[in-house]
Amino acid sequence: MRAAILEQGRIHVGDFPDPTPGQGQVVVRTHRCALCASDAHFLTSGHTIVERSQKNNGPYARVDLSKPIVMGHEYVGEIVDYGPGSKRPLPVGTTVTAIPGVRMGDSFGIVGYYHECPGGYGEYMLLDEDLLLEVPPELDPDLAALIEPLAVGIEHARAGSVVGGEIPLVIGCGAIGLGVIAGLKIQGVAPIVACDFDPGRRELARTMGADVVIDPREVSPYAPHPDLGGMPPNVVYECVGKAGIMNQIVDEITFGGRIVMGGYCLDPEEIYVPTAQNKRLHIHFAGGEMPEDMIAARDAIVEGAVDLRPWLGEGIGLSQIEDSLKAMADPSEPIRRVVDPTKL
Repeated sequence: MRAAILEQGRIHVGDFPDPTPGQGQVVVRTHRCALCASDAHFLTSGHTIVERSQKNNGPYARVDLSKPIVMGHEYVGEIVDYGPGSKRPLPVGTTVTAIPGVRMGDSFGIVGYYHECPGGYGEYMLLDEDLLLEVPPELDPDLAALIEPLAVGIEHARAGSVVGGEIPLVIGCGAIGLGVIAGLKIQGVAPIVACDFDPGRRELARTMGADVVIDPREVSPYAPHPDLGGMPPNVVYECVGKAGIMNQIVDEITFGGRIVMGGYCLDPEEIYVPTAQNKRLHIHFAGGEMPEDMIAARDAIVEGAVDLRPWLGEGIGLSQIEDSLKAMADPSEPIRRVVDPTKL
């Protein structure tokens, strides 16, 4: 198959072996795949991610960077065939997405980060039949590719356990932060406060449902706000992923507050423990989405409860993936570009 292949720290377009499914696995023809900042991190820092994962038997511990890899884990496609002995829960031809994990014998791999599990930057993917989620075939494939990233935001929002009378603050309005805002809105949470340096991202936060949007250069997002009844936010979602943010939140958050760490920071993070102890803080490290989050994301997009069209930039082909990943750190870039693997 044709694919955008990560090899020796660069991405090139070439031929990659068609995936062969084993028991419980399914081959899916890729319709679209969205570009994720996690792939941008892996492009530049893959060796660091693998080495640190090996220390604690993490999900990237068995990744072999000496082998070519086809990344891409925010996808939608069409079932082509199952491996022998599989349960075949959905008919061939069904449009699907899935949590990007797949069984590999007695272990578990992440789709798009293992040589044996090519992801959505190629014409075919290898997925796990137990994690498939049916998608209405009439749904715009560009929007269908955003089910997974929205599901991450929904999971993070849920992790904060916000109840009536509490005020959530979302710091950083990239894909994760915007997904958290959407997830909170789906839960009926209000008011929602969002904070970002970039005016375009702040406007997107409003579009997703934020009630109060703050430029941190002008006012502290942690302070009581007149539009919040003079109350300070007490549940803070860290969606930036840069070293130093966590300690800043610990210093600024109100007594008894909760912190949900959703940003993907590859550098060691410091925290001054006595401050967190004195404030009786609770810190939750958010992970990936669960099946119920994927269902909620799909339904929200299909029913129009969340409109993710403002996230989308111009579609791209395989040859544009590397440059587009490198550009993702620029806040003027769209939240998501979506690749059609049938195009060069």
